[in-house]
Parts: sequence; structure tokens; C-alpha cells
Amino acid sequence: MREIVLKTTKLTKRYRSFTALDNADMTVYSGDIYGLVGRNGAGKTTIMKILVGLTEKTSGEFEMFSKKGSDVQKEKRRIGCLIENPAFFGGMTAFQNLKYYALQKGITDMEQIGEALSLVGLTEAKNKKFRKFSLGMKQRLGIAFALLDNPDLIILDEPINGLDPIGISELRETFRKLNTERGITFIISSHILSELYLSANRFLFIDNGRVLKEMTKAELDLECMRCIAVKADDIKHAAAVIEKEMGITDYKVIDSGELRIYDNEAEPEKLNRLLIKNDVSVKSIFETGITLEDYFKSLVGEEK
Repeated sequence: MREIVLKTTKLTKRYRSFTALDNADMTVYSGDIYGLVGRNGAGKTTIMKILVGLTEKTSGEFEMFSKKGSDVQKEKRRIGCLIENPAFFGGMTAFQNLKYYALQKGITDMEQIGEALSLVGLTEAKNKKFRKFSLGMKQRLGIAFALLDNPDLIILDEPINGLDPIGISELRETFRKLNTERGITFIISSHILSELYLSANRFLFIDNGRVLKEMTKAELDLECMRCIAVKADDIKHAAAVIEKEMGITDYKVIDSGELRIYDNEAEPEKLNRLLIKNDVSVKSIFETGITLEDYFKSLVGEEK
């Protein structure tokens, strides 16, 4: 059983009559790259701010590294974050900027600065002034800032915003490297599911402050994969028929009313005739399979 790094239970944040976060439950395991997916204003940043202490929760609970309540404060040194970009000084070099914040954090081992810069690929730019950095370099320096003090968990809010495709690709490789080589757990938010999909292994979909779904990458793939969906009154009987009569075993019972068949050789017309012949009352049968973005849109639409 993997260690639970973070677990929230009915986490809620209200601002007078506005509810920014409504009873959010999420679980992050050690080694995850956990993607928070939602439109701007969905509640992603609110979750992150509560976790790192930038705002107070209204109700609910969360635990980090198996600690709860006031004991969570003792674990904050194990967390690095980039939620509101630190005010880097344009006239100072990358090394000088990180040294400034290292001293504020009480870090005395300045070798950590060089190590952080190396991990994000900025060693050769350590003496370059910040104002001469590209947007991608600025984002990587922000991640180097989050790496100070060797955290076990890094929380990043929309880190790919404004980057070109090359910058996004470089940042994605940085996340993978830190995750695989250093064992760092990530929570990364974005409104671009297709980009998070290339890095994350687990996802939480959120809209209007409410959690829509939490799922693994494998589960997301199943939801979006090409398949034949069968809706019928007796799904167990339908599954038994297709397995016995057609030898199909690559299927999944979604709920009491829907069956999804992933066999590429299956055809809706033949399935329909077979099921009816075996006294299955078929409500509908159709081919489906959608893009990542369409899947998210469908979740948001269902919520509305």
C-alpha cells in the first residue's frame, strides 16, 4: 500500500455568500503526479492555497504525511510550492534570487541553490540576470525556488501558462525527471487536460468548486477509448450473453444500466440482434469514444 501524502475530507472554503470550494475530497499518494483539472475559477487555486496555508479553510479536514490539525504545520518544510510567483528581482542573477529566498527560509546550506538550478536545467544560466530570462526559464526558476530545502511534495498552480510548445515540453520533462529520479510527488493544476495527461498518473476534475471525479490515467483512458456502449434493463444477463455466445471478454460493466465493449471486432448491429434473440431488453446501443477535452466538457455538462 502506497503512503498517502495528502488526503482531504469535505474541504470547504466560503467567502460570505460565495462558495469557492464545496466539500472537496481528494487523495494523493507518494510518487503521484496528480493533476488538478478545471476551468479558470473552478477552485483549483483555492485548494492549493488552503494546503500551503495562504488561506484558511471554512470547514472540512485535510492531512499531510499522516499528520492532522496543528501537527500539519510541522510538515510544511517537506512541501515546496509555486502558487503566486515569487517576486524575483530583474537586476539580480538566478543564483542571487534563490539565495535571497533561501536565507528567508532559514536555509544555510547554499549548495542547495546550485542543486536546485541543476535539477531544472539552469546551471549555465545561474549568473544571468532574471530580466534577461525567457518565460520558460522564469517558470523553471520558479520551480527551482519550490525545490529549495529538498521537498517531498511540490504544489504548482498553472505552471505551463503562457509557455510555447518547446517550453511546455521542457517543463514536462523536468517534472518527470524529478518524479522518477528524486521520488518527488507533484500536485499540478491546469485548465489544459491534454497537457496534464502527458505527465500525470492521477486526476481530479473540478468545476464551480465541486469535485466532479477523481480517477487514474488508466480509468480516464477507458472512459475515452473507442467502444460500443449498451444500455439495457439487465446488464448482467447482457454480459453473460456476449461472453458465452460471442466469446467477448474485453468489456466493462459501468453501472447497473450500462455495459461497454472494447473488442475491436464487435459490431453494434450483430450485438443488438444477439441480445434481443436472448431476451435482453436493449434500450440503446451505439459506438462511442471521445477526446480528452470532450470528456471534460461532458463532465462539466453533466454537473450543470
